Amino acid sequence: MQVQLLPLEDAVGKVLSHDITKIIRGEFKGPAFKKGHVITAEDVPELLKLGKERVYVLKLDADDVHEDEAGIRLGRAAAGQGVTCSAPKESRVNLFADIPGLLKVNVPALEEINDLPEVILSTLPNNTPVEAGEMLAGTKVIPLVVKDDVVKAAEEICAKHGGVIRVVPFRPMDAGIIVTGNEVYHGRIKDSFGPVLKQKVESLGSRILAIEYAPDDAQVIARLINGMITGGARLVLVSGGMSVDPDDVTPQGIRLSGASIEKYGSPILPGAMFMLAYRGNVPVLGVPACGMYFRITVLDLVLPRLLAGDRLTRRDIVALAHGGLCRSCRVCHYPRCSFGLARAGI
Repeated sequence: MQVQLLPLEDAVGKVLSHDITKIIRGEFKGPAFKKGHVITAEDVPELLKLGKERVYVLKLDADDVHEDEAGIRLGRAAAGQGVTCSAPKESRVNLFADIPGLLKVNVPALEEINDLPEVILSTLPNNTPVEAGEMLAGTKVIPLVVKDDVVKAAEEICAKHGGVIRVVPFRPMDAGIIVTGNEVYHGRIKDSFGPVLKQKVESLGSRILAIEYAPDDAQVIARLINGMITGGARLVLVSGGMSVDPDDVTPQGIRLSGASIEKYGSPILPGAMFMLAYRGNVPVLGVPACGMYFRITVLDLVLPRLLAGDRLTRRDIVALAHGGLCRSCRVCHYPRCSFGLARAGI
């Protein structure tokens, strides 16, 4: 790459090697054209007005790639299912969600790309729920011009790992809710838990088959769980009665249903008494009382992943400890906050 001075008419299609300043007295002072801009025929009249009959441009070698082209290639290589790329702006290409769903980032591939010289790819945390149109990542190269083999190396990493960034749509799932507790079962108080769980499930595109009520009786809870599954539920949420107190029998009821316990107790606050279990391939979730009181809990970290098709393990729950403390902000901004950031490494 070299810098050369060319007559303006010969500079069309070439890369500007420096900023060109425009000054309007009392109104504006700043770059009219920035370093790295590719000069077009439409730019010529404006450049002449700025007193530029000749300009310094970059003469690229055969293996040089302009930053805009590099950004476009990097974005296309990194973008997978449900992801679209923007046009370059100041060499940066942004990646956006085409659909609502769960962001999946191939973290080892991401780190390998960023270990290359002169390349940047920055993303939202892995397993973040996203809306259509939401920005997921940005990519660019550091210099105005980069060698082609650097861009190819990033493209090869993306191809080797099968992509870096994708959005997995939430799978519509029939779910059942079982609200436990004598006080609700006997009608002494109105159920406040069922509607909260229903809203969370439906907001992710699934539907509730039924809401059932159980007394503090482990045998009844187990029977209702199995009845839900027999009736077609592919997800069962059992609310309340999740502590270690003797009269909290929901964990026992989940065990009696034949479900295999993956993890009882989670390193997430709120959500310490959460239980993850499976009856065959059907997740059975024991949701502690915090799920009714707090707006965002462990359930908001687990539910999107289950509805995106992930089968969570004990290790997945343990890994949520890092970032598992909710700050209980006066105005909740989840998922645009630190809660659940451990998802980045899962």
